[in-house]
Amino acid sequence: MNRRATKAAGAAQAGTGAALHGVVIAAHGRHYLVAPDDGGAPLQCFPRGKKSEVAVGDRVEYQATSADQGVIVAIGERRNLLYRSDQFKSKLFAANLDQLLIVLATEPHFSEDLLGRALVAAEANELKPLILLNKIDLEAALPLARQRLERYRALGYTVLEVSEKKHPEEAHAILSKHLHGHQTILLGQSGMGKSTLVNLLIPDAEAATREISTALNSGRHTTTFTRLYKLPDGEHPGGALIDSPGFQEFGLYHLTEGTLERAFPEFRPLLAHCRFYNCHHLHEPGCAVLEAVEDGRVAPERHALYAQLVHEISQIVR
Repeated sequence: MNRRATKAAGAAQAGTGAALHGVVIAAHGRHYLVAPDDGGAPLQCFPRGKKSEVAVGDRVEYQATSADQGVIVAIGERRNLLYRSDQFKSKLFAANLDQLLIVLATEPHFSEDLLGRALVAAEANELKPLILLNKIDLEAALPLARQRLERYRALGYTVLEVSEKKHPEEAHAILSKHLHGHQTILLGQSGMGKSTLVNLLIPDAEAATREISTALNSGRHTTTFTRLYKLPDGEHPGGALIDSPGFQEFGLYHLTEGTLERAFPEFRPLLAHCRFYNCHHLHEPGCAVLEAVEDGRVAPERHALYAQLVHEISQIVR
């Protein structure tokens, strides 16, 4: 049977309108790749209607329209949804996550503002954050990078150190220990080594990326899409790695002030000790957070990030 006939036969079988289920494993614009629960080949699917709220990691209900295409008709209940936003638009990262792995490097110089925002997003979504410092073989830049991350270690965040290119086996062992058995999204600026990390952990990642790009009709050279890779079974079976495009901004416009103050772990023990129950922790007298900034228990840079985020969410589009 030729390919056209095979597709026609598949469409005839699938065209009953029966509800099928699967997981979204890639997204590019309004194009999604859904891996069926029955283990069949992934289908290119489109959302029903003009507005799309589908994210990689979503469990979805879909109807097949041909052997390799379908329409998403419903999104399953989510444990969480990670996304960034400003007052004009939002950009979905992924859904149903366990962990957020923030990839940094000794060089190029990483943005502490983006790191802080990613940690706030993780706390707000009840995700376990992991900070990865890559390229530790660049010894001249290592002391400063470690110094910059010391305050995050002191807050209790896990900081992993690897050299993906110089010591790949050691890096693989360290990362596998923390990633297997969990659904983890990678976030980071361009140049930090995210692609190297994916190729290290997923042996056929490059081939899979080409196949996904073709299936999404996103162009042979287009890699700016979010995609989910199943991790090979190791000591801890299961788990997935979600790779997302590099970004330079991380707006959190959708968070409330109450969520923000609790997303800073060093603030949480202090919140009940402010003089006013509705304290904004910005200029109020008797604010326990401001007192902690003054005596060094809270880093001024962390409070400055909180103040900036509060300012951003207060902006109103006119």
